Amino acid sequence: MTMEAYRYEDGSITYPGHPIGPDGSEPVDTVDLSEYTAEVVTWTTSNATPPGVREPNHLAIVEFDVDGTPVRALGQLTTGDVDIGDAVEPVYCEELREPGAGIREPDSQAWDGYRFEPV
Repeated sequence: MTMEAYRYEDGSITYPGHPIGPDGSEPVDTVDLSEYTAEVVTWTTSNATPPGVREPNHLAIVEFDVDGTPVRALGQLTTGDVDIGDAVEPVYCEELREPGAGIREPDSQAWDGYRFEPV
């Protein structure tokens, strides 16, 4: 599984990818962010989580440097033991939340994705 970001004609990269980039063009390439490390920009802990989401839920905004282009992402952390400026790497997780909890049908969405783990 890849952590796919989109690259646009002007060189910008977005995550998640969007059908139209900041310059108004369609994507011209993809980048797998799971091959990069990132830096924690800020983080928080949620103790009042939605049904099926672990509690406490540690979240971070991280910034990847993809060949000189900054790309920010929001995601869960594997631990609450992080500081701003720490290096993290994406690690694949089969279930970011429990499929049986909540109001959506479990088959109606994907439950896997990436968490960020300190390097």
